Amino acid sequence: MRITFLGTGSAMPTGERFQTGILVQDDGRTLLIDCGSGVLHRLQQSGVGYENVSTILLTHHHLDHVADLLPLMKARWLAGEEHLEIVGPQGTKGLVDDLLSVHDYMEGRIDLQVREVVAGEFSVAGFDVSAYETRHSLPCLAYRFGDLFTYSGDSEAFAGLANFADESAILAHDCSFPDDVDVSNHPTPETLGQELSGHDIGRVYLTHLYPHTDGRHDEMLESIGTHYDGEVRFAEDLKTVTVE
Repeated sequence: MRITFLGTGSAMPTGERFQTGILVQDDGRTLLIDCGSGVLHRLQQSGVGYENVSTILLTHHHLDHVADLLPLMKARWLAGEEHLEIVGPQGTKGLVDDLLSVHDYMEGRIDLQVREVVAGEFSVAGFDVSAYETRHSLPCLAYRFGDLFTYSGDSEAFAGLANFADESAILAHDCSFPDDVDVSNHPTPETLGQELSGHDIGRVYLTHLYPHTDGRHDEMLESIGTHYDGEVRFAEDLKTVTVE
């Protein structure tokens, strides 16, 4: 399995980090998780291209996770691609319908299928996926792909989510702010380290990074390491990780 971080930023992107998007590829299967602003460009820079992404899996509906949905749809239509599937938590159909009501010229341009999922197990783009409800300001799902990869979506750090990710080869986890920012709905390094303590995870990648984290990576890693002794790295846009 190849995991490519297309966007590792947040609702306040930097010049180096676009908004959220993760590409999962394995045995000819391709799945895009989230589609924030800039992800369409990163798809081209990755060499995969929007022509090869026919399924999008959303964690939740905040703007920094869905802003490029219609741009991706339009690009596929203009390129002659005929199909797009959008899968996400409850409310996804309403979100897509509302977007199309604003940009009504896109209605009927492409064979669009929308499917809503809940916590539990399902299949998407040929992948078997487990979903777990996170703690965020909107309904949000974390996703796990067997023992290979887990993505937290946006969430506070808490025991249930850490248990959900246990024994994953790769965990991509929201770590939006350093410890001195008073925040809810997202973790800080200390709370993330505390919840991951005692869990067996091959490697943790920190993502959904606000500009507040710039220049503070070492102290954030040190804070996590006070409680959790596993390998932790910062995700970067266009970084690809291969796991088997």
